[in-house]
Amino acid sequence: MLTLVLPRLVDVSAASRRSVSVVERNVAALKSVYWLLLLSGFVEPLLYLLSIGVGVGALVGDLPLPDGRLVSYPEFVAPAMLASSAMTGALAETTFNFFGKMKYMKLYDGVIATPVRPFEIALGELGWAMLRGSAYSAAFLAVMVAFDLTTVTRALTALPAAVLVGFAFGALGMAVSTFMRSWQDFDLMGSAQFTLFLFSGTFVPAQAYPTLLHWLVEVTPLYRSVHLIRGVTLGVGGWAWLLDVLYLVAMMAVGLLVASRRMGRLLYP
Repeated sequence: MLTLVLPRLVDVSAASRRSVSVVERNVAALKSVYWLLLLSGFVEPLLYLLSIGVGVGALVGDLPLPDGRLVSYPEFVAPAMLASSAMTGALAETTFNFFGKMKYMKLYDGVIATPVRPFEIALGELGWAMLRGSAYSAAFLAVMVAFDLTTVTRALTALPAAVLVGFAFGALGMAVSTFMRSWQDFDLMGSAQFTLFLFSGTFVPAQAYPTLLHWLVEVTPLYRSVHLIRGVTLGVGGWAWLLDVLYLVAMMAVGLLVASRRMGRLLYP
């Protein structure tokens, strides 16, 4: 029995080390100007929160939650901005940057000359993307606590949820990037991302839409992300969180599987 289990453990350990080496490579390649780009991913949702959540919120007033409780508009919008921030940070790394490394820099052509395999590259790049997404999420949660939009305890619970959102969208973005042929193809992805941002229960409850659109909204990945984080930060949802978590875990698993297989085909023609 040990002879069957130990090789698998060794393989998992070796794969983890090789994935971490991909992350270390990205950290070593950082330039000072890159930190300004990282900062922009946090500032954008903060501006939306201040302009729409606080500014427009003064005109909108309170909104009802599914359990009938009323919350202020900033409390309603802030979790959606957090989910959007986690999505944006993860996608930025696993789409544009990932595509550039693979298609134009030919970085991974050199990496596969080492023992690192396509799945380990994908896992390492996803881990690197999540360092960025987690930094956005932690900073935004600190702002929410400072604005009294959630409690410290709920913010600590929401951070792993935001990290899961980033992992799910990072894996999805990496899988989509392997099908891109040129930079122009990213225009379509940008339009899809912006559509999700507007129609995922971000600024109004999904129940406000017509019935058909309502159901379409509820099956989108950003809606499930918003629903999860909103439930955690506002203390509602309960067992409904389980569906959101399973949805995001499945999306992450499928994204990683597709990305690693596509990379294998592209790097080993």
